[in-house]
Amino acid sequence: MKIIPPRFTVLDRLDRESLPVRIEYCGRVCYKSEDRIDRESAIPFVAKMAEHGHNSVLEMGVLTLQVDCQSAGEINELFRCQPRYLFIDILDGNRLLVTGSVRAFREMQLFHPNCAPVRAMSGFLHRCHDWFFVGIPLDEESTPDPPIQVKKVDLAQVDRFPPLQLEKHRHIAVKFVVNRAVTHEIVRHRPCSFLQESQRYCRYSDDKFGSEVTFIKPLFFTEGSVEYNVWQQAMRETEKMYLQLLETCTPQAARTVLPNSCKTELIVYCNLAEWRHIFRLRTSKAAEPSMREVMIPLQEDFRERFPAVFA
Repeated sequence: MKIIPPRFTVLDRLDRESLPVRIEYCGRVCYKSEDRIDRESAIPFVAKMAEHGHNSVLEMGVLTLQVDCQSAGEINELFRCQPRYLFIDILDGNRLLVTGSVRAFREMQLFHPNCAPVRAMSGFLHRCHDWFFVGIPLDEESTPDPPIQVKKVDLAQVDRFPPLQLEKHRHIAVKFVVNRAVTHEIVRHRPCSFLQESQRYCRYSDDKFGSEVTFIKPLFFTEGSVEYNVWQQAMRETEKMYLQLLETCTPQAARTVLPNSCKTELIVYCNLAEWRHIFRLRTSKAAEPSMREVMIPLQEDFRERFPAVFA
């Protein structure tokens, strides 16, 4: 049995990697298969996720496009599609800022292939990333006339946006290592994307897990106290029963005895506006203490990174 404190990591360096690298890193957290990452593994991994429709993994890659339409009619055509999960700002003239995940752009192409701005964005993305639309029909020959101009906005440019645009278009991921009671609450935030370590597939009797179950040290009990000793004994007995069940059962069956104190890894990915909402709820005095334990220092971290939004 292993007992560790909760922690978080802001995945800012990951934002500067390519889309496939970002998606693969986040996706492999689910199965704790990060050891399979190498210099050639990202694109095959992402293509496989797209082929099998693992959309939650494809939400972990977000990019921003500048779209120069030829008329207000083309902009109206895009909005009539009721674009799902896209963040759109209308700039000067007929210019748009469009931010979305790989999943969002794929679904726009899947459900609205005849929309001129959608065709233009899909064609641009397919030329940049030939894996982007695996399994989705794409007619690159069918382009608007005159053409809609599309270009990628890099992260450095996004970081220079004014606050109202920055909070909408700037996405950032955080990896939490916490207990499952905390993640049960975090995943209630609807506009976020989540990927979580899977007890269904992870077999904690394997050597890569040290043949033991890891638990998060509880905030509520002082180490060495009667209450802490009771908790520790309960975790030790739980681990024993879990490992015993694994001798005859699958991990998804054995996990039914595991408690909320189990360590889990959860990646949360959303824009700064949603992070601000999360902090408002999860750092208040009414919030669950174990949640406040990680959210208060995380909020301070964000204040340093994005003072224009969180000051």
